[in-house]
Amino acid sequence: MVHDKNDGHDRHAGHSVDMFRNRFWVCLLLTVPILIYAEMLWHWLGVRPPSLPGEKLVPFALGSVVYIYGGMVFLRSALGELRSRIPGMMTLVSVGITAAYVYSAATTFVLPGEGFYWELATLVDIMLLGHWIEMRAIGRASGALAELAKLIPDTAERLNDGGTEEVSVSELSKGDVVLVRPGSRVPADGEVADGESHLDESMLTGESKPVRKKAGDRVVAGSVNQEGSLRVQVTKVGEETALAGIARLVEEAQASKSRAQAIADRAAMILTYVAVGAGGLTAIAWALGTQQSTDFVIERSVTVIVIACPHALGLAVPLVIAISTSLGARNGLLVRNRLALEQARNLDVVVFDKTGTLTRGELGVVDISTTDGTSQDSALELAAGLEADSEHSLARAIVSETQARKLTPRSIEGFEAIAGKGVRGRIEGKDAYVGGPRLLESLDVNKDKELEKWASKQSADGKTVVYLVQDGSTVAAFALADVIRDESREAVANLKKMGMKVAMITGDSEDVARWVSDQLEIDDFFAEVLPEHKSEKVKDLQAQGKQVAMVGDGVNDAPALAQANVGIAIGAGTDVAIETADVVLVSDDPRDVGSVIELSHASYRKMLQNLGWATGYNVVALPLAAGVLAPIGVILAPAIGAVLMSISTVVVALNAQLLRRLSL
Repeated sequence: MVHDKNDGHDRHAGHSVDMFRNRFWVCLLLTVPILIYAEMLWHWLGVRPPSLPGEKLVPFALGSVVYIYGGMVFLRSALGELRSRIPGMMTLVSVGITAAYVYSAATTFVLPGEGFYWELATLVDIMLLGHWIEMRAIGRASGALAELAKLIPDTAERLNDGGTEEVSVSELSKGDVVLVRPGSRVPADGEVADGESHLDESMLTGESKPVRKKAGDRVVAGSVNQEGSLRVQVTKVGEETALAGIARLVEEAQASKSRAQAIADRAAMILTYVAVGAGGLTAIAWALGTQQSTDFVIERSVTVIVIACPHALGLAVPLVIAISTSLGARNGLLVRNRLALEQARNLDVVVFDKTGTLTRGELGVVDISTTDGTSQDSALELAAGLEADSEHSLARAIVSETQARKLTPRSIEGFEAIAGKGVRGRIEGKDAYVGGPRLLESLDVNKDKELEKWASKQSADGKTVVYLVQDGSTVAAFALADVIRDESREAVANLKKMGMKVAMITGDSEDVARWVSDQLEIDDFFAEVLPEHKSEKVKDLQAQGKQVAMVGDGVNDAPALAQANVGIAIGAGTDVAIETADVVLVSDDPRDVGSVIELSHASYRKMLQNLGWATGYNVVALPLAAGVLAPIGVILAPAIGAVLMSISTVVVALNAQLLRRLSL
């Protein structure tokens, strides 16, 4: 993810949406009487407001409040930008409002002429409004680490001499033995001391299949016990656990981001130099080259500086951000980091997590082979009848496929689960079985050669093969795997058309990864990657000069999402992945990744157009304000410069609205 910081200085550090909103409304209310008592507006409108005692001090008093209360946020942030030697938007605004305020105060008490109070007030108003819109649109919530912590249960059942006691997880020590009941999460990293069960580690490893655990096997904190009770001896606690390590990786990756500047800040940095330089040159030129009074020289110089800080620049980018984030939301794209959205247009490689992103994250029947005389539908009906009472994930996959085909499972008698091998039942008085290779080894059955050849190929691709045995012979085999989403093929193809390289990363075996990669025609894949190493793969690509997007949905993806130039979370994924990502896809459709890139290109084009409108008038206004055409009697009055700024602001606002026509 990309953070909006200037070489270590965050211009919005300590700021909030409420702060900008409240200051905007207060300053806007104060601006109204300032406008009413601006003499220049009297002349334009031909209407004079009621006279008040000391009315000339009204603009000064209210302008001072606007400058101090509304402008202080910009002044403080400008100091941070100057300390980091990267002047940006805050510096430009501060230069403009300070020049306007100091000159206006001088005209009130010392110098002749009219001040810039109403230009000062409207500039502060517009800038506060722009930053309010910006912060509300961004919503820079950061709850990834808190979401990781939620995966660890608060309490654990610790075994003692008299049975069990419920204790806080923080009280556990290495060597303690805890009881993990079915449906409970493992409270700490450890080793199975007794019992046998299957654990769902998909939230941590990305592996779609539940992992069988028995005595001596390692278990990880946060994984879910599915069926049997386990006694686990604690080997790691607190900061030593795998989950804590992932949390540290997320934190480190977020903290090590490049301090990329927003496009508006880059434009503001240039305009800051232009404003100060042009103002100084104007003063020198008039002071040395003419016989004009000091008052006139100061007025020309300040006019140049104020005009160089356009109102429209404060809205040019925030308006596009607000509209693009709104447009994205209507199309299922939640933009959490607007700099990352800007960065997406430069992507070279899109890396997808496999499980739950390109695939459904659940086992399904992907192919069926039968012997002569047995149809796929009849084999499914019989297998589903045998598996109907089983809770095993393989059984659920077969039953789900039967339901998807609108078939009716056969009625089975004498159901029996064969531990670690499969299930048995009777149909029409004859035994029938469903199970894996271990079942065939325990039974004296006739193995069909073609069926065996087919099964070997499926196994080589990393699929799980389950056999149907009837009348002492294998009559069908089912290949089960993590089912590829129907949308994934189109998603990969679309990204390739956009010039992207597509890669896949997974904790699954190389055989499984190669099969999925071949099915989707992915350019490259990384298999058997541990959770803590996924971010390393992203770093490797970045070290090659690539701009990388990471797309994932699980806890194990969080460090890689944080490390990537753009992190994209599948909305159906975990809260941790969502909190770590720059962009969240509300649906689980990987085709939306292409929409993110398309929105990035469109938003960036609109930002450039708006910045052109916001600053383009300076090409004409600055030379005129400086007095280039003074020899022929043409000098730009401050009021005319203010009108040009207002026109520029209106054009920027209207141009930003055209982004709504984009079809994603």
